[in-house]
Amino acid sequence: MHPPNICGRHCLGPLSFHKGALGTNVCLSLGGRRVERDRETFQNGLTFSSRPIRVQEKIHLRVECCDQHWHGALRLGFTIIPPSSSGPLFPPAMAIPDLTTTYGYWASTVPSSLIMPGAELRFWVTPRGMLVYEGPNGLRYKLLKGVDVTRPLWAMIDVYGQTRAVLLLGSEKKDLLKLRIQKSCPVPCPPSVSHGDSCMCVNKGHPCRTPQDYRLSADPITTTQIDPSIDRDFADDCVVCLSARASVVLPCTHRCLCAHCALRVAAEFGNCPLCRQSIRYSDEDRWIKS
Repeated sequence: MHPPNICGRHCLGPLSFHKGALGTNVCLSLGGRRVERDRETFQNGLTFSSRPIRVQEKIHLRVECCDQHWHGALRLGFTIIPPSSSGPLFPPAMAIPDLTTTYGYWASTVPSSLIMPGAELRFWVTPRGMLVYEGPNGLRYKLLKGVDVTRPLWAMIDVYGQTRAVLLLGSEKKDLLKLRIQKSCPVPCPPSVSHGDSCMCVNKGHPCRTPQDYRLSADPITTTQIDPSIDRDFADDCVVCLSARASVVLPCTHRCLCAHCALRVAAEFGNCPLCRQSIRYSDEDRWIKS
């Protein structure tokens, strides 16, 4: 289900917004990488990735425009339902709750204070099905858990509420076994954010009236608070299979492999996937430096 590697065997492939599954009030530009919602509404800004996203593939976004007179903001998530296979009334007005009440769609809100114009963020799903968000402050938030990672996943980005436009900067995925980072196809350098195109009326202390004077009373979803243990939650996974627990302690003291993968790595590569120290398994059933 994953696209061919256009730029080489280590490329993740091109990444843009799905042109066949767009909210009724959005338009695409910059080669399908920038999406903007009509400023007259807070909804109908739902978009999807153009291709399936790998587990641990971090999607990199930049907030382009904000309108603070609306409540709520960007929603992020994943789906196992191919966007192109949905009906003629798809997508609905909002990801939450229009889609998330159906199995196969997972989405969460992002705190509006973290997504001002120019803010860059990343989000991804872990091997255990946890949706993780990394904000411009470098802190990571556990948004939700329970994403089905056994099937292909498309990213879901709802340009909602205060968030009026976002730019897809690309994606990357760490290959811990071979100590390299895979990235999506390179794209032209994006233009600078035009701060004058946003309505920052709340920051200025003079909240303006919305078009047609319509405002939501509150964001209907409560965001999950920051979880400092987010890294520890999946740090004990084997870095090769990403499913079994890392149980083998290598001579370099790294515990990053399960028993099955440790034997394979020693036989095929002969070094620790983290520090590259040479290792081998002795006939006496113990790990030693080679």
